[in-house]
Amino acid sequence: MKVTRIAYSHRLNTGKYAQLAEQARRLGRVRAMVWARYGSPVRDGIRDRTIRDQWMADGTADTFGVLANAWKETVRDAVADITAHREAGKVKVRKTVHRRYKDETQRKKAYTDLKCGRWRDDAFLARKMRQYVQHGVSRTANQIVVRSDQYNTWTMADGNVWIDIPGLKRGQKIAIPLNTTVAPTGTLRLILRSGRVEVHYAIDAPDLREMRPCGTGKSGVDKGYTEVLTDSDGNHHGEELGVLLRVESDYLKTKNARRAKIRSIAEKSRAQGDQAKADRIERNNLGTVKRRRRRSRFESRVRTVTFTAVHAVIDKANHVVAEDLTRSFPSRRKLDKNTNRRLAAWTKGVTAEALASVSERRGSALTLVNAAYTSQVVPCCRILGKRAGDRLHCTRCGDVWQADHAGAINILERDGDPDISLYTPHTRVKQLIQERADRRRTRLPVQDSSPTGRRANYPIRVAMLKE
Repeated sequence: MKVTRIAYSHRLNTGKYAQLAEQARRLGRVRAMVWARYGSPVRDGIRDRTIRDQWMADGTADTFGVLANAWKETVRDAVADITAHREAGKVKVRKTVHRRYKDETQRKKAYTDLKCGRWRDDAFLARKMRQYVQHGVSRTANQIVVRSDQYNTWTMADGNVWIDIPGLKRGQKIAIPLNTTVAPTGTLRLILRSGRVEVHYAIDAPDLREMRPCGTGKSGVDKGYTEVLTDSDGNHHGEELGVLLRVESDYLKTKNARRAKIRSIAEKSRAQGDQAKADRIERNNLGTVKRRRRRSRFESRVRTVTFTAVHAVIDKANHVVAEDLTRSFPSRRKLDKNTNRRLAAWTKGVTAEALASVSERRGSALTLVNAAYTSQVVPCCRILGKRAGDRLHCTRCGDVWQADHAGAINILERDGDPDISLYTPHTRVKQLIQERADRRRTRLPVQDSSPTGRRANYPIRVAMLKE
């Protein structure tokens, strides 16, 4: 499998960085042009070679001001991004196809048309493609893609590696010192941030899976707000996440309020004609370099906590059952603005990435299930309980559950449920939960074949017979 490694420039002088920034800016115009002309869903199936040949024939390539290999690699990279964007939208379209067509033959035909690009002939698929695959826009102007045969690497006396990449003119090379002793290989992606160059490259890691084996059990996990994950055994993993989010959110609230006051002073000065004062304030007090650096450090800490928590789960489980974090279930509760601001920083995307990446690398199976009402059903009586904060109260037997623990148990038992699939609407899920609870209450046999229904029905019957 492929993994990405990042090397950083070491003491790169400002002249070289300025040349790289200008090259990245010009290539950003190329990338934006590709997205503007071919980012529409109706351009499904366009190839980068077709775009390249067309631009070379009509003279568009002569206006870029960069070497041919540089803009060709940018075109190929942009087309790959457009394809990924379009495929992500097709995933949502497949979900609507699953809900619309009940007949398996119709579903397969729609899936085939969607995959082969024949969706334009189907009115339903065409409408959904226009709905979920919007015309994208690229504002990326800080990246340079360098092909593997377009750069050289060498090692200095201190052991650090240097690379040289093509500049804006033919024959011109820009040497970049790196803070690593391992030379990068393959196609490079140079990302320019805050005066420093990040060199991203992919390497093969075939033995990565054997480095750290997974456990032997099966565990369900629920994503929390104050911790990364809670497993079905009641263990909390990554409990420092809530503190990180709260501290960063409160810091940004105070910092942004102060910046707003300073910005107001600058705007008033500009309105009064004092341009020098306004420019001085914006230059010295409203910069974004420190903000970006702090944000980068914060995101790195969040990713470290999240991946550590996922590793802890997989240390004891070779099969992890988790909720589908790509779907959203908005709450009807009205929360205060401070709570909303902290929840807006909820990093479920990082958690989803960590679950998929770590489970694949360590050889653990990952199953995604429907998350509807998993944190509202009490595991003791299998009914919809009453939620109060992080506590879930059973209105039948009076037991009190920790909501995330209850959610992890429900997620684990939802694996293999024949009635609740990944794409079952939440209204239908609620209906099934109520129907199963009514059957148990009236001592009727549970009609569904889910393990939850068979297992949960037995103790209630025994208790009723003893009475």
